[in-house]
This record gives sequence, C-alpha cells and structure tokens, in this order.
Amino acid sequence: MEEITLAHGVFKYIHILLFVYWLGGDAGVFYSSTFVTNTKLSREARLTAFKIFINLDMLPRYCLALMLTVGGILAEFIGYEHPLWQTIAIVALGPIWVWVVHTIHAREGSEFGKTLATWDRRFRVFMIFAIIASVAYHWTTGPLRPYPWLAVKLLIFAFLIFCGFMIRLKIPPFIEGFKVMAASGATPESDQKMIDGMGACRPYVLLIWAGVAISALLGVLKPG
Repeated sequence: MEEITLAHGVFKYIHILLFVYWLGGDAGVFYSSTFVTNTKLSREARLTAFKIFINLDMLPRYCLALMLTVGGILAEFIGYEHPLWQTIAIVALGPIWVWVVHTIHAREGSEFGKTLATWDRRFRVFMIFAIIASVAYHWTTGPLRPYPWLAVKLLIFAFLIFCGFMIRLKIPPFIEGFKVMAASGATPESDQKMIDGMGACRPYVLLIWAGVAISALLGVLKPG
C-alpha cells in the first residue's frame, strides 16, 4: 500500500512538472520570438534569439508528448481502470512520442526527419479525433461519468493538440521571412512575413496557455 501511495505521489509530481514546464517553456518561447521579429535589433542578435526560441520550444513539445501517458497512469490511481491493451498503449505512447519529437528536431532537413514529421502531423490529427471519440464513448457507456473533470481535461488536451497543429499551419510565413534574414539579411518584406506569421500564431498560443492553466485547475479541484 505504501508503494502505491509513493508511486501515486511521484506521478502527481511529474504531472505538476509537466504543467509547469509546458506553460513556462511556452511563455519563454513566445517572449523570445519578439526579439526575433524586432527590426531594431541587429541580425546577429535576432539569429541568437531564434536559437533560443527554437531550442526552448522543444520543452513544451516534450511535455505535451508525455502528458497523456502520465495522466493515464494517474487515472488508474484514482480508480479509473483501462483495459490491458489500452494501459500498454498509454504507457508506451509517451516515450515513443518524445523520441519522435526529438528525432524530428535532431534530423531536421533530412529525408528521414521530413518523413517522420509528416507522420507526426497525421498522428496528431488522428489523436484529436481519437480522444474526442473515446471521451464520447466512455461517457455514453458510463465509465467516465464519475469523473466529469477527467472527461473535460481529455477534451482540453485534444484542443491543445489542435491549437499546436494550427500554429504549424500558420507559422510558415515566419519561417520564410527568417530564412531570408539568415541567408542574406532582413528586408522589409521578410520582416513583415515574420511579423505576420507570428501574429497569426498568437491567438492559438494564448489558447494553449489558457487550456493548460484550466486543465491544471481541474486536476486540483476535481469538480463534479
């Protein structure tokens, strides 16, 4: 019994850390992006800010990839039982997804990295619909009804994946403008692309912050 209590406490602690580093890391990414788009700074300063921006961005990506695994394990501790196959899938998901996210970053530009990124995008779309369908099914059939806050957290997580996906769709102008600046120096056109691209991402960044904060609150209060 003590071992179970200790394990529960350890996973709760990991869960808290994931929220902290996801929200804090994402705020750092957004803040550093303002230096990349700042036309008053030198090219070297903006390139340095981009290195901080792109590497710091890995932290919230890792947190997202691990969150469903840690949350699924915690659900078991509060009495929500998964079928064996689902438990295996939940436990395996986090480490595999972290490896995919890391490899895409480490192998960026390579054919393998591009292929893996394509499959990662497809997987994220699948996860959005899979989570929504799973919540609907398990709510209708009964297992989730004693835990309405857990159902909401899962739906929020699907929404967070959606927001991340939308950021990927909106950010290409920023990347295009940055490539021009990095290769030959900034131009008014490249600067505007960077500003427009980051501006298009901003609403989804703010929604992610709100979603992560609300999800953490639900986990603490457990309403319903």
